Amino acid sequence: MTKQKFDYQSALEEIQAIVAEIEEGTPDVDQLAKKVKRAASLLKECQAKLKDTEATLDDILQNLDA
Repeated sequence: MTKQKFDYQSALEEIQAIVAEIEEGTPDVDQLAKKVKRAASLLKECQAKLKDTEATLDDILQNLDA
């Protein structure tokens, strides 16, 4: 089984959808924990992507100064 490539924009949209569902009270109690865990997992991936992108940009900018 191959791991699907992470897509920041798709993850952000899914997080927004989960938050909207929770705010509307849509998920039942049984699904709430699953939704929150999924959102937390997506947030971790987004944070990692942002840190990686920041490091890449820092490297590029440092090379411009050289």
